[in-house]
Amino acid sequence: MASELVTNSTDATFDADVVNSEIPVLVDFWATWCGPCKAIAPVLEQMATDYENKLSICKVDVDHNHSIAQRFGVRNIPTLLLFKGGQVIDQRVGALNRKDLDAFVAAAL
Repeated sequence: MASELVTNSTDATFDADVVNSEIPVLVDFWATWCGPCKAIAPVLEQMATDYENKLSICKVDVDHNHSIAQRFGVRNIPTLLLFKGGQVIDQRVGALNRKDLDAFVAAAL
């Protein structure tokens, strides 16, 4: 079951969900057919709970939101972009374990 704390962003809502967020945002560019994307989904949902009000978790389905994927040069998935103050401050490509994800987001917190 998907966490209610994870935002599913679209081309139309991305700026409001991510760029204009008052807290840092971890964006997961993914697709339903992507095995590694499915593997990290439960970890991201748990992180949404653990980091509530400190970090927002946002997912962008690249099959339905081409403009945002192109805007940020997403060529492989999963791609994780870390935003702070509306700007990308770091990125990772591929599925990360929880320890590596915690270390990845630490710079924004």
